[in-house]
Order: sequence, then C-alpha cells, then structure tokens
Amino acid sequence: MFRTPISRFATLFRNPNPHKLLPTDPIPIITKKARIFGPKQKLKMPSQQILPITYHPPSSNPAATEKLLVKSEEDPSTRLLLFSHFEDEEKAAPLKPLLPKSASYTFNTSTTASASAATAGSANNNQKRRRRTASDNSLYSSSSNSSSEEAAADSHSIAGDVEHAAAETYLITRLSLKLLSYLGVGYRWITRFLALGCYSFLLMPGFIQVGYYYFFSKQVRRGIVYGDQPRNRLDLYLPKNSDGPKPVIAFVTGGAWIIGYKAWGSLLGIQLSERDIIVACIDYRNFPQGTISDMVQDASQGISFVCNHIAEYGGDPDRVYVMGQSAGAHIGACSIVDQAIKELGEGESTSWSVSQIKAYFGLSGGYNLFNLVDHFHSRGLYRSIFLGIMEGEHSLQRFSPEVMIQDPNVRSAASLLPPIILFHGTADYSIPSDASKNFAETLRSLGVKAESILYEGKTHTDLFLQDPMRGGKDEMFEDLVAIIHEGDSEALAKDAVAPPRRRLVPEFMLKLAHKVSPF
Repeated sequence: MFRTPISRFATLFRNPNPHKLLPTDPIPIITKKARIFGPKQKLKMPSQQILPITYHPPSSNPAATEKLLVKSEEDPSTRLLLFSHFEDEEKAAPLKPLLPKSASYTFNTSTTASASAATAGSANNNQKRRRRTASDNSLYSSSSNSSSEEAAADSHSIAGDVEHAAAETYLITRLSLKLLSYLGVGYRWITRFLALGCYSFLLMPGFIQVGYYYFFSKQVRRGIVYGDQPRNRLDLYLPKNSDGPKPVIAFVTGGAWIIGYKAWGSLLGIQLSERDIIVACIDYRNFPQGTISDMVQDASQGISFVCNHIAEYGGDPDRVYVMGQSAGAHIGACSIVDQAIKELGEGESTSWSVSQIKAYFGLSGGYNLFNLVDHFHSRGLYRSIFLGIMEGEHSLQRFSPEVMIQDPNVRSAASLLPPIILFHGTADYSIPSDASKNFAETLRSLGVKAESILYEGKTHTDLFLQDPMRGGKDEMFEDLVAIIHEGDSEALAKDAVAPPRRRLVPEFMLKLAHKVSPF
C-alpha cells in the first residue's frame, strides 16, 4: 500500500500565493474499478471537477472504508483532481495525486508485481507520481456537511423570496394609492372599483357564454374598419335568416367616456339578431386617447359607414336606427344633433343624412351636462376629469344636446331630427331618469316627435345587463323590438311566437349583482 507524507499537503495549504496553483498536467483519478496498465497502455479517464481538500488521518475502520467505496461508485462528483504549482524550493518534491474517496487498497503479490512493471515502463514521464487514498472519514463528513448546508441555504432562499415579494407588494400598493390620490382619484374610485370586481364576478357565467358566442360564432363579423383613426372599428351581428334585407341598429356603447368598447354591446347584438335585426356596435376613441369631439366624430363616421355600406351585409339602408347606452347615448345624441346642424348650414359636405335615420333610441343617457357635472363629481367622476373629457367648461353647451338644440341660431335644426325614444330606469343613480324626461320634454316643445319610457325600480345596468341575462320576457327589449318592427306584420307575427330567451345567470347572483352594482 502506497502512502503520501502529510508534509507535502501541508506545504500545499501553506502556499502564500494561491493564485500560482495553476493547472499544468491533469492527473486522472483511479476509481475502485481502475486497473494497473502495462507499459504500452494508456489510462483514459474523464476529467473531473476540482474540489477543495481537507486532510484528516485515514480511518482504520474497514466498515467505513467499504461504505465509502460503494458511495464513490454512485456519486461521480466525489472523484477529485489536484493540480499544483509549488515554489522553487518545493519543485523537487513529488506531487501526490488524490484518489477518489475510497479505502486503501491491499494488493496481493501478483498485483504488486504488475504495479512495479507499470512504474518501470512509465518512469520517463511520471517517475515521482504516486497513489494514495483520501480519508473516508474526511470526505464522508464533508459530504454530510455540504448536504445540510445546501438544505439550510434553500430554506433561507425561499424565506427571503417570500419576504421580498411581500415588501414589494406593499410598496407598489402604497405608491399606487398615493398616485391615485395625487391624480384626484380617491376612495370613491377605489370602492367603486372593488364593487365593480364583485359585480363582474357575479355576472361571470353570463359573460363567459356571451364571450364564447362573440369569438366563435359565424354570425359575428368583428373588427370591420370604418375610418382611418385608432379604434375606428365596428362589429356586426347578423341574423341566421338571410331572406330579404333586415333592419339595422347602429349601436354606440357606454363606458363613462373612458372605458367604452364595441364588445360591450355583444349581449344586445346577440339577442336582437335572433329577432332578425342586424346590430353594428361602433367602437370609438376614449379619454385620454381622445376627447368628446373625437368621440362624436368617430360615432358619426361609424353611422355613415352603416348607412352607406350595410346593404353589402344584408341590411336595409332605408331602415337604419341609431342607439346609444349611458355615455354612448350622450355621444349618439350629440352626433344626431350635430349632423342636423351641419345639414342646416349652407355648403357643408356630409357623408350621411339624419333623414336616413328612422329613429334614435337613448338608453340611460344624459343630455344636459350642466345638470350632471356636480352629480358626476359626487359619484366619483371628479369635475377636473370630467371637464378634461368635455374639453373645458366652455364646451359644455356645445356637447349638451338638450341645450344646443334650444340655441336660437340652430333651433330650426330640430325639424330635421328623427323620432327620438328615450329609455330609463327610475332607480338609476349613475344618471338620474330626469335626464331623459327633461330632454324628451324639450324636444317635444320644439316640435320633435319624442317620448321617454321609464321602468320602475330599474338601475343603470338592469335594463342593459341583468334583465337580458335573466332570460324570459324583457320589457324594455320587447318595447324596442316592437318599435323597430312596427308596420311589418310578418315580423310582428314572428315576435308573437318567439320562444322565451334562455337564462344566463342564476337568479340569486343577479339579485346580489343588483345590490353591489357600482353604477
């Protein structure tokens, strides 16, 4: 058995210049299955990772030795390479390679003879290299300590990650709330945002079904371009029955002038298309991407597209209706009044005419901004934001249809307006029902055919979301269809035998949504 003096390893660890320990000639490590080769054979072993070495006297316990022998076979990472470069005074000393963590080998007589022959054959290359065994106790202890340290490090890392994430979440939340307060968006917006989350969750079964139809039905033509501005797109909901031209509704969705989107009209579009009515849901720029004049311009251009191109999709250009809901009702009314005023002027070029519109339907809309500024402020849409949307206080008259149509300079434009029907719920707190009542009375005083239809106990969203999702007979929906199909005996006959609409959301969830609705 070959042994290496401890002093050679002590010299290695006392070296004051560790950076001089440069790899020169890698020395392979012989595992338990290695053999002594003759003079013409070369020992081929893969290079291994350099690991730190701590010397301990070798163990004399044979059981531990056998245990470590087995471990070295299972764990290749325990095979070590040692490279060294000594000071001048140490260069004459032979370098002793460290074998894998295994016990000392005992060779019989024939093995010793073979080793002697191999040593003699390679004397010119490695005369001073010798084998030795590392201490099994030393390496086993190092392995155990390493495992426990890694486990402790992993535990510390997970705990640190959780603590860091919690700290970051708290910081972001605090800064977000502070930013909202600086922007003038305070607790009212926050509480309404939370209420909106609960409201949306309760109606989620209906939203999922409507969304599936919107994305996968062949009866929906999404994203039809009607203009060259951002968001100048519209969606078409086509009836399955294509026998003859169909009446058309150009629908302007709501969203507080900030979150409007064409897909919000999906539920109405689906249900009206089942009654052989085409619906075109018009998208438009929202604040801050655009202000109210941009929104009115986009809506007017969308209406123009419907009037001039709906025949290509099976619509009847002689039966075009315009409808808006909430902020969309205000934008739609502005578009109608503004178009009438343009037609009243001389030399004004227009791409469509109010005479092409059979009727205008306003659902839960506001039409006199002077009466709504303070109301919106108390509801969380603060005065500064609202005036920014409406391009300043000086523009409130221009974008208040009820006020604008009474201006002596354009008063005669009222005679060009189509019939106007306004739907509203008496329990609407977002926009009081008086907004529709007052606008209808003003229009009638100017000779316009107008009426307001009020629904007792209905909120801002009952007429547009909860009631349609309830299924069965919907009073506002039936009133709307009856007006569109007026004079069409065949369509009215079909309406009389139409099956009740399918329920989309359980009743108890609809009642809870009614209570938590932020609108």
